[in-house]
Amino acid sequence: MRLLFLHLPLSILALLFATPPNVVAEKPNIIFILADDSGFSDLGCYGSEIETPNLDGLAQNGLLFTQFYNTGRCWPTRAALMSGYYPQMVHRDKLPNLKNILAGNRGERQPWARLLPDFLKPLGYRNYHSGKWHIDGKVLAAGFDRSLDIRNQGNFFTAKGNTINDQPVKIKSNEKGYYATTANADHAIACLQEHAEKHADQPFFHYIAFIAPHFPLHAKPDDIQKYANKYVAGWDQMRADRYQRQLDRKLHNTTLSKLEPDVGPPYHFPDAFEKLGSGEINYPADWADLTAAQKNFQATKMAIHAAMVDRMDHEIGRILKQLKTMQVFDNTLIFFASDNGASAEIMVRNGGHNPRAPAGSAASYLCLGPGFSSACNTPFRRHKTWVHEGGISTPLIAHWPAGIAARGELRRTPSHVIDIVPTILDVLEIKKPESWKGVSIPPAPGKSLLPAFSEDLTIQRDSLWWFHEGNRAIRVGDFKLVAAKNNPWELYDLSDDRAESNNLITHYPAKAADLKEQWEEQLRQISEIAILTPQKKKSEKKGESKNRSSKTSQTPSFNK
Repeated sequence: MRLLFLHLPLSILALLFATPPNVVAEKPNIIFILADDSGFSDLGCYGSEIETPNLDGLAQNGLLFTQFYNTGRCWPTRAALMSGYYPQMVHRDKLPNLKNILAGNRGERQPWARLLPDFLKPLGYRNYHSGKWHIDGKVLAAGFDRSLDIRNQGNFFTAKGNTINDQPVKIKSNEKGYYATTANADHAIACLQEHAEKHADQPFFHYIAFIAPHFPLHAKPDDIQKYANKYVAGWDQMRADRYQRQLDRKLHNTTLSKLEPDVGPPYHFPDAFEKLGSGEINYPADWADLTAAQKNFQATKMAIHAAMVDRMDHEIGRILKQLKTMQVFDNTLIFFASDNGASAEIMVRNGGHNPRAPAGSAASYLCLGPGFSSACNTPFRRHKTWVHEGGISTPLIAHWPAGIAARGELRRTPSHVIDIVPTILDVLEIKKPESWKGVSIPPAPGKSLLPAFSEDLTIQRDSLWWFHEGNRAIRVGDFKLVAAKNNPWELYDLSDDRAESNNLITHYPAKAADLKEQWEEQLRQISEIAILTPQKKKSEKKGESKNRSSKTSQTPSFNK
């Protein structure tokens, strides 16, 4: 055989010994980048006019998922992303009173609800966290080796309240020049530099969770100036432009939703208008009906939002440059997503708002509001916290030159943040343990997206399910049953109506009834999983917990 090989042309030998596509000898590094309150259309590659060249570059050389979902809110999404479970399954506060299972609230996680780093450590992974945490417990206790927890969401211009490795940061006497998004990237880069110097023989997982563009709308003056007067044509024009770019890129085949007619509570704050100044308006409102001052005020808020997204992309570029310096860029699997849709909130909190201060400065406290939030969520309905498409749809970019052969391709399979953990475990060929320190780990609802890395196929699943603050939904195939809090169910066929414009509830009552029954059955099963492990008594929390109930071995099947 050796003699035969000696007589073969080099080109044939190269083919014989070439690594097949999507097969990587070395364990890849993994980075998950999460934005906060960024809408489905806020990146250039998803239709935006905002300059995001670094994320667009990842998309151009990787994959863009067009039907990827979050939970509609920050802390539930983070719990789902890091655990692989719906948030209501892993948090056990207010249980077993099912009437209070409203949001997967930030209660104590179940002992079996381990986060991704616990499964990566046995393979030799170092685990880093930079940015927002918003999950219960200490970061290092969750399996991370280093952490910057940016806890101060009320002011992008101070580090006050943040922690490094779970310890309060020492605030500099002069914080001039501090900006949270830049500090986030600085910490991520420092972790990578230390890894290159001390742990280059180990792979790493890095969870980089930016605060941007979450309110308050705080941005650097030069970044804001870049978008000055960009949005004076209003949200209707912005939506139309983004929608057309999305159609040109075949990101969807839906119509453009109507501008949301009513955002409802809790986003109408009568006292906020006086505090914010004369530029704030009551919603709904037509752009053409606004005064010149109101148009300028609203356009300025959108300019700040755009500046925050732009700055985040710039800082991501610095992180990517560091990966290239370390010569690990090609074998690093990078994901990017957002924790929920853009926010319609109008509020003043965390010290108030000075209407005389420059918009976007530390003394200001502005929120985007429903008009431009709808534009950021183009082409979908509603906003953050709702589970209509505008609240739960996010970009997902996946980039991995050494493992994904496709370049700039779309992936249309419906998918969810609960799929990220099983995808990463599948990439690494890790089998998740069935128990953790004697406590059974119930089946997780997520599916691996690894098959979609190779081709545009549909990952088979029973359903996708949502429940947040009374807003509820279930998607089975292309049909979605959805209802806002205290509102009746609506039924949509998402194959051609992701704008949720044509309510089919009266046309297909049997289908609606079936989906409603499935939603309730999922809630029942999720609730059973959530109460498998009883709460610790106060006397137990300081010491070792007592033996768990035998119910921990009676895990209900999620996928019935």
